Amino acid sequence: MPNIDSAIKRVRTSEKANLLNNNQKSAMRTKIKKYEAAVAESAENSEALLLDAQKAIDSVASKGLIHANKAARDKSRLAKKLNK
Repeated sequence: MPNIDSAIKRVRTSEKANLLNNNQKSAMRTKIKKYEAAVAESAENSEALLLDAQKAIDSVASKGLIHANKAARDKSRLAKKLNK
């Protein structure tokens, strides 16, 4: 544990940021899994779930939590699953 006040505050803020970042990435993964399950069942709402998953991926990528190329790759793979 740091002794300097500014370092103590930095630890607190970084823990808070890590928690929020992990929550956003987890929510993105959950939306992707819901979409993949809907595609596997040939559900009617799979297009809406695709848009929801792509929106989550874009949101996470815009904040720098995942790389832009990973975001593009994930969105492409999800779109391919719908077209099959």
